[in-house]
Amino acid sequence: MKKSSFRIFLARALQQIINEKDSNQRFTGELNSIVILSGEKIGDSILLTPLLRNLRHHFPKLEIHLLCITHTSAEFFKNDPHITAIHEVKKNILTYCIKTLPKKFDLLFNTKDGLSTNFLLQTALLRARFKVGHQHPYHERIFSHLIAVDMNTKMVMKHCSLLPVLSLTATGEETRPYLPPAPISEKMASFIASIKEGQFIGLNISAGGASRYWTEQKWSDLITTFHTHQFIIFASPGDRGIKERLEQAHNNVTISPPTANIYEVGMLVNKLRLLISPDTSLVHIASCYKTPVIALFPDAPVEYARFGPYLTEHELVISPNMQVCDIEVKAVAIALKKLLSTIAQNQSAKTLNPAK
Repeated sequence: MKKSSFRIFLARALQQIINEKDSNQRFTGELNSIVILSGEKIGDSILLTPLLRNLRHHFPKLEIHLLCITHTSAEFFKNDPHITAIHEVKKNILTYCIKTLPKKFDLLFNTKDGLSTNFLLQTALLRARFKVGHQHPYHERIFSHLIAVDMNTKMVMKHCSLLPVLSLTATGEETRPYLPPAPISEKMASFIASIKEGQFIGLNISAGGASRYWTEQKWSDLITTFHTHQFIIFASPGDRGIKERLEQAHNNVTISPPTANIYEVGMLVNKLRLLISPDTSLVHIASCYKTPVIALFPDAPVEYARFGPYLTEHELVISPNMQVCDIEVKAVAIALKKLLSTIAQNQSAKTLNPAK
C-alpha cells in the first residue's frame, strides 16, 4: 500500500472511531496544559516559536508540552524557556508510552495542515479534552475544532491561528520567530566579536535536498561579480569542502569557523548586511534577526508563499523549473543589486529621520 493510500485509510478509520459530531466547537473552561505537535525539521521548528512565545506571554503558568516526532526538533527546543516539557516519540518510545500517553491535557494542537500518518496517530493517542487541527477533508470528525486558513498563508501565521481559538490575537513583531539559546564555542564567539555589523554578505551554499542546491561554480561567479564586497560562507558539514574551496579561491571571502549549532548560525546571521540562501532554515533565521535575505526557490508558488522570508526586507529569485541549480547568476546579481540599494535607502532614511 502506498504511503498516500495508507494515510487516507488511517484518516477514514480514525474518523469512524473518534467521530466528533461537530468540528467547530468553542474552547471553554480552564487552560492549564497544552500539547503541541511540532514539525520535523529545523525550519518548521523556527516557524513555531512565535506561537510558543505568545502562549507563554498570555498564560504565564501554562504547561506547554511539545511532542517532537524527530530528535532534530527536540534538540532545537531543548533550551527554550517557554516550554515546560519535550516529549520524543521515536527516540524514547518507552518513556513516551509510560509517561506521556497517560497524561491528560486541556488542549492538543496538531500543526500539520495536510495528511500525516505520524501526526494523525499522535492526535488519536494523546489524551486531551479539546483537540485543534487545520481544515482538511480527512480531519473532519477527528478534531474538536478545525481552523480554516488559506493554504498560501505564511506558516508562522498558520501556527498562530490557534490564538483566536483562545480569544487572542498576534500581529507584526508579536509574530517574529526566534532561536532558543544554545552554547557558543570560544572560537565562534571570538570570530563574531571580531566582525563589524553589516560588514559581510552571507552565502549559504547548503540546502535540504539535491534539487535545491545552487552550483559551486555559480556561487564562485557571483562572488567574482561582486569583487568589491566581502562575503562569508555558511555550509553544513557535508558541504564544508566546497566552503573551503571558495574561501581559498576568492580574496573577498573571509575564512570563518564552522558553526556547531543553529544558534551560532543565528549569531552570525544577525551581524550580516544581508544573506543569500536557497530555501532552507537560514531563510527563517534571517527573519528572526530582521536580516535582509535573497531566497532562491524552485518554481513552486505554494512553497515560497508559505515558507518564504517573513518580516524582513527580501528578494525572491525563482527558478524556471523545480531545480534551483537552473537559476542564472545574472538573476541573483540583479536581486543583490536591488536589495543592496533598498538597504542603503533605508539606512539613509533612518539617518535623516532618527526619531522614526
